[in-house]
Amino acid sequence: MTEHPTSHEGRKAMAARPQESARPRQETAATAAAAAVAVPAPAPGGGNGTDGAAARREGDRLRFVGAATRRIARGLDLDEIVLGLCRATVPTFSDAILVYLRDPLPVGDERPAEPFVLRLRRTDRLRLTDLEGEELVLVPDPDPTPAAELCEVRSGSALAEVLRGVRPVPGDSAAARAALPELLGPEHPVPGGQRAILAPLRGRRRVIGAAVFLRRPERAGFEPNDLLVAAQLATHTALGIDKAVLYGREAYIADELQRTMLPDSLPQPTGVRLASRYLPAAETARVGGDWYDAIPLPGSRGALVVGDVMGHSMTSAAIMGQLRTTAQTLAGLDLPPQEVLHHLDEQAQRLGENRMATCMYAVYDPVSHRITIANAGHPPPILLHLGGRAEVLRVPPGAPIGVGGVDFEAVELDAPAGATLLLYTDGLVESRLRDVWTGIEQLRERLAATAQLTGPDHSPPLEALCDDVLDMLGPGDRDDDIALLAARFDGIAPSDVAYWFLEPEDAAPGRARRLARRALERWGLEELSDSVELLISEVVTNAVRYAERPVTLRLLRTDVLRCEVGDDSPQLPRQRRARDTDEGGRGLFLVNRLARRWGATRLSGGKVVWFELATR
Repeated sequence: MTEHPTSHEGRKAMAARPQESARPRQETAATAAAAAVAVPAPAPGGGNGTDGAAARREGDRLRFVGAATRRIARGLDLDEIVLGLCRATVPTFSDAILVYLRDPLPVGDERPAEPFVLRLRRTDRLRLTDLEGEELVLVPDPDPTPAAELCEVRSGSALAEVLRGVRPVPGDSAAARAALPELLGPEHPVPGGQRAILAPLRGRRRVIGAAVFLRRPERAGFEPNDLLVAAQLATHTALGIDKAVLYGREAYIADELQRTMLPDSLPQPTGVRLASRYLPAAETARVGGDWYDAIPLPGSRGALVVGDVMGHSMTSAAIMGQLRTTAQTLAGLDLPPQEVLHHLDEQAQRLGENRMATCMYAVYDPVSHRITIANAGHPPPILLHLGGRAEVLRVPPGAPIGVGGVDFEAVELDAPAGATLLLYTDGLVESRLRDVWTGIEQLRERLAATAQLTGPDHSPPLEALCDDVLDMLGPGDRDDDIALLAARFDGIAPSDVAYWFLEPEDAAPGRARRLARRALERWGLEELSDSVELLISEVVTNAVRYAERPVTLRLLRTDVLRCEVGDDSPQLPRQRRARDTDEGGRGLFLVNRLARRWGATRLSGGKVVWFELATR
């Protein structure tokens, strides 16, 4: 390689100060790097001196290629790899570089998009400048190397032939003289002589771009051996880009898989407010088996679920998704918490050996202000009371899901209004720096301290509480995924609930209308009387037709008015279009038109049909 001379201004400045040569001039890192591959001056008399200079030049090239390829290999993503190529070559190997990549970049075995378009991904250019007349330093050139932003590679063109040939070509070759104007654009000048190298970037399967190395006129041109250097740089860059693109696609798939396995948004069951958080173990391992869920249940109840599948892989995420789907299906059957865990255990065994997971399943009833919890080897929940006291609930630990042949036990506990239940996975409380019980105690103390800030009569905001809990994590505490579900119990006051039993007889619809009217008058909702009486009459009539035991009627007043009618018949009603000659079949049509929402849920002992009306 040749020596990198200074600019014209630099030479004039040095000539104007001959007396300052005695003062040592400090060399910057950039000029030192340029000197590392500079060509030594020939020894007088030629012969062995010339051979020694050539050997030193070759040694400098090898050291430069080794350092440059290591710098390129350090990049993990596309931009880092391209930046590594630019920083390694400018100004040591060239004064400027242009890197073009295919747009869009094909991934793996994907068929490349047509037409074949190259986009200028990055251009770097440095220049020498004289600062305060003391030393020469290399600074970024404010004027980028002129080049076209986009280039369409036409089949059979000179540029297409160079890219197909894969090998770098010097700028003074016939192929480069025809291809460079096509790449840079006809309005941009092309360096003459041996001052440019056009190097195709070929990945494992196809050409993915091109790099152009440029030198200024005052610098010696490229030598034939520099083509080998350019080929090495282009090969390492292209293979690195291939890996980065594949890694990016895998990371995208992993993110999408994890995102689809977790709920996009949490429902808001009656009488409870929810907040959640999920944190992966690390940026490089964003897929795991932790999950959370909230599922509305019949009778205005809600199921709260947090689970953790062993491992941090696609397999763990897939198993987590199957267990979450199973839990949602079992919740729809309104099974007790211990039965849900029992069926999850059976499902995990069907998925294969060593499919282990922990899970906490809780059912909250806002009318009775009670919560029923069953545990399968999961860390115990913490209940934060309104006064600021944080309590670790005593729930039987149980065996993890997938062990098989074990029973699960459920406990029923008070869930007072204003209290907050925190369900979490072990990544929040366990790490290589602390055991799980130490972490649980630290979490309990953190919750109590946070509650003290809002006073004894106010609960801390849920979102802020979740953020504050995660702030307790230290640098060494992110060994595992973290799923967090916080539930604030508001409950439903007894004065906002009306409940009756109706005998399955013809007079039941009329009695239901009268009872509902009185409840609405007591609540000051007389304007809803006509709609509520009509809908209750239709639903109760349908229940009485099939029921053998007393029918239940319940009205709940929250931000909406909810009516629930239960009977012992498992057959769910279905809306259908009645013909003009039919005497019935229009009841659910009216419910669907007048109610804000409605639905039917099968229970173990029958079903519940419900509808809601807006109160304001």
